[in-house]
Amino acid sequence: MDLGLSGRTFLVTGGTRGLGRATAETLVAEGANVVVSSRTQDSVDATVSALGERAHGLALDNADPATAQALVDAALERFGRLDGALVSVGGPPPGPVSEATDEQWRAAFDSIVVGGMRVARAVAGALGDEGGSIAFVLSTSVKQPIGGLGLSNGLRPGLAMAAKTLADELGPRGIRVNGLLPGRVDTERVRELDALGGDPEAARTAGSATIPLRRYGRPEEFGRVAAFVLSPAAGYLSGVMLPVDGGATRAL
Repeated sequence: MDLGLSGRTFLVTGGTRGLGRATAETLVAEGANVVVSSRTQDSVDATVSALGERAHGLALDNADPATAQALVDAALERFGRLDGALVSVGGPPPGPVSEATDEQWRAAFDSIVVGGMRVARAVAGALGDEGGSIAFVLSTSVKQPIGGLGLSNGLRPGLAMAAKTLADELGPRGIRVNGLLPGRVDTERVRELDALGGDPEAARTAGSATIPLRRYGRPEEFGRVAAFVLSPAAGYLSGVMLPVDGGATRAL
């Protein structure tokens, strides 16, 4: 199936590793252009070098109010068009919700919710009459809490509802907004979480046992789903919070 991505341009925040990187790779393989961002210049340079001429990158932090417009401007200047974005923000520090400080809540809210919505607004403002697609990388914590991730459990559902509302507001302009809810996908972030208890292999075995497919996902499996959701092939898909978790989420 042709996803209709050839020649289109997408922003991918957090696009130098994990789920964002996997999505950027799939988009480029399907003929799209990507503007990737990350906090460190070295990781941006390495990613752009690996992706080739269809990729451009900037070292930016989503929490910075200037980041969103800088990404939009870079896409328009480098590729002459913008068709959407994968808005991926890093996960907040792990820990129980009862021990999270006011400062941790504020920092996580500013990065995950405020920063993510700021990017979405800037992208929506730059999209033309053809519409476009915005997808948020969230978490299965939108539907059920994950042990030890108190901040994420508190913030991801709110961002999901904001994204759902944004889909209502932007739909008349032909702009689709969706959320992707990854479960245990074998990324650096998940490996770091598995290592917190001191025995990452045991954590992985226990985690796999809770997944109907009995394994962690591969980043490229997520990347293919994300590319489809962003693409014109998913042209009637909007306002959806889509688990990519091997069936692990027990809620509908």
